[in-house]
Amino acid sequence: MSIHLPEKADRIITRLQEHGYEAYAVGGCVRDSMLEREPGDWDITTSATPEETKELFGRTFDTGIEHGTVTVLLEGEGFEVTTYRIDGKYEDGRHPKEVTFTRSLKEDLKRRDFTVNAMAYNRTEGLVDIFGGAEDLKAKVIRCVGDARERFSEDALRILRGIRFAAQLGFDIENETRRGMQALAPTLKKISAERIQVEMVKLLMSDRPGLLRDAYELGITEVILPEFDRIMATEQETPHHMYNVGEHTLHAMENIRADKVLRLTMLLHDMGKPEFKTVDADGVAHFKRHAEQSQVIARDVLRRLKFDNDTLQKVSRLVGFHDYRMPSSAKNVRRAVNKIGEDIFPLYMEVRRADVLAQSMYLREEKIRNLDEIEELYREILREKQCVSLKDLAVTGRDLIEAGMEPGKEIGVCLNELLQVVIEEPEMNVKEKLLAIVKPSGVSLPGPGYSPKTKK
Repeated sequence: MSIHLPEKADRIITRLQEHGYEAYAVGGCVRDSMLEREPGDWDITTSATPEETKELFGRTFDTGIEHGTVTVLLEGEGFEVTTYRIDGKYEDGRHPKEVTFTRSLKEDLKRRDFTVNAMAYNRTEGLVDIFGGAEDLKAKVIRCVGDARERFSEDALRILRGIRFAAQLGFDIENETRRGMQALAPTLKKISAERIQVEMVKLLMSDRPGLLRDAYELGITEVILPEFDRIMATEQETPHHMYNVGEHTLHAMENIRADKVLRLTMLLHDMGKPEFKTVDADGVAHFKRHAEQSQVIARDVLRRLKFDNDTLQKVSRLVGFHDYRMPSSAKNVRRAVNKIGEDIFPLYMEVRRADVLAQSMYLREEKIRNLDEIEELYREILREKQCVSLKDLAVTGRDLIEAGMEPGKEIGVCLNELLQVVIEEPEMNVKEKLLAIVKPSGVSLPGPGYSPKTKK
């Protein structure tokens, strides 16, 4: 087995070897190289202590010195170099009580999570694979190193990481490993929201976000995302759906591109359905106004998992509008862009399409045709640079003041009313035309029945 090491990583390994120490590339970079995937970074493990490593390289900084990790800088690029170690007893399901440095590579590899992540490589000795990681790669299996329950009791986040690796790599989870996940799933409550968020996003951004189903079956979502368990138990007795709410959600995530905002939107878009479900006299389920409750739940979940404000705002807005539907006319599309927001309207269209594709075949052709027509009208609006927001309105607040309006909140009201006129009739977005329909006395627009086309 030959792996192409980056020149700088190889230089670090070689220098350590030249001074009598063992050194290898280790973990994910070895796994990804063997799968012919591009490693995100190259981690190095060595028998040298952190102090011995620092003596050999001009530029280093302490990344996690208490755990034996030093970052070596070569020409501006950083490589984490970690001393072989044995982890002491884990008392909180997150951190070892103590770390002991060792000169044994085998002892270091024994503490790692999964066999596919417990392989090491250098050019002199080739692949070091003590726990059958290469065989598991070939068989496409995620298996714990040693006893699964012991590995998961050391760091409960490994339970979610196992699901994530299976989703990213397209692998299955070995049975003993699955049983260990199920048994130790409750210990995930010890893990910080930030760490859960990182693994959740990686899972959702994988080629198989639907593997969240495994997390549900193993009791993982019950701890980290109980809202998902509720939608998995909510049926949809309606011709528009062929799955329960949870299965519909999983299919919807798989129908949309791997973008964090979009995948989170599809995960959360129907979370309000359990609370808003009603069944009529004919046994047909309805979920009126569920989008409002889904938006509330989306905000709660994203705050709980410590997502940034930009993600929270975009996702919650998309969730709130995901069920907004319209007949395909240019006027309706302009109104929708104004209401939903120019920044997320293209994302809204992707959400609508993914939602429809996860429904039943009932009226699907008509729904898709409606979306196609809306997208064509939207492209036309963009091509013609039609005004859908105040920033493109031909009149400003200054113009209204110069026309005689007193400064104050009425300026904003008037601008928004003018915007509605332009949304109805784009050709009205001319400064002179807009100022002409503002009454000089009282400086207000005509009432709702007004039509610019009939003004003399």
